[in-house]
Amino acid sequence: METVVSGIRSTGKLHLGNYYGAVKSFIKMQHEYNCFFFIADYHSLTTHPTPADLHGNVKQVLVEYLAAGIDPEKATIYVQSDIPEIPELYLFLNMNAYMGELERSTSFKDKVRANPNNVNAGLLTYPVLMAADIIIHKATKVPVGKDQEQHLEMARTFGNRFNRMYGHDYFPEPYAFSFTEKLVKIPGLDGKGKMGKSEGENNAVYLSDSPEIIRKKVMKAVTDSGPTAEFQEKPDFIQNLFDLMKVVSSEDTYQHFDELYNKCQIRYGDLKKQLAEDMIVATNPVRERINDIASDTVYLRKVAQLGAEKARASASKTLQEVREIIGFKHF
Repeated sequence: METVVSGIRSTGKLHLGNYYGAVKSFIKMQHEYNCFFFIADYHSLTTHPTPADLHGNVKQVLVEYLAAGIDPEKATIYVQSDIPEIPELYLFLNMNAYMGELERSTSFKDKVRANPNNVNAGLLTYPVLMAADIIIHKATKVPVGKDQEQHLEMARTFGNRFNRMYGHDYFPEPYAFSFTEKLVKIPGLDGKGKMGKSEGENNAVYLSDSPEIIRKKVMKAVTDSGPTAEFQEKPDFIQNLFDLMKVVSSEDTYQHFDELYNKCQIRYGDLKKQLAEDMIVATNPVRERINDIASDTVYLRKVAQLGAEKARASASKTLQEVREIIGFKHF
């Protein structure tokens, strides 16, 4: 089977964007591919979390991966920092990654603009660590969104550069992979773009949010005074609400509110109430499992240990071969 690798930063709870944009596909992938799903706690260090936050966030993501339906017997779920081979490969790749190409990374330039007082080396070499995450398992398929495609291109660059430098056709080229025919993009509630953790607490609906919290967040979503002409084009922030409804509501519900909008009869309060209730129904099974799994520390420890063993078996084989190719087998 082909190998799939994907990671999520341990910077907080999973939201609907994570779930519908990635995790639901992971659940299907695990039956057809050799899947490695990791919690990227090394990556989160660029924002300097406290030890308590780091620990809590890693546990939260692990709990929610399991609650969503990822099976540790079928896929390898592991914590990045449990695999010491990853930073070693990161070191080797850094030796052949150049300042110019790293500084041209779109994500690096965005981070510098957003956080000019925290331009650390980890931000600069973020694509190198991401490359190490991927190629340490010799993955060929990586589920990523548009915003990560440049990083994936850089992963191919670093892998191919290693192959050329040492005269070995060792690392395969990883490519973007969508298990579904169409990538699902989940907009945020603030009307400005995609749902995300960094956009503010009220922008995202989290899988662990209580029904009361979901209702409050959705009712605060940005709207206007309504259309002034039939079949008027929806502004982006209104289209976002309809896009969310398309994901969590029935087709009949979506068509009902779309028709009301087109006839200038829409009442946004009714739309938001319906959207909130449909979100609650959609997330309820996962939310119940989150509450059950979060309290089972013994099970979580077993899952993390199993994942570390499986991931290290793959990573250590790669590192042993990489060290030999470079020339570190001296005696």
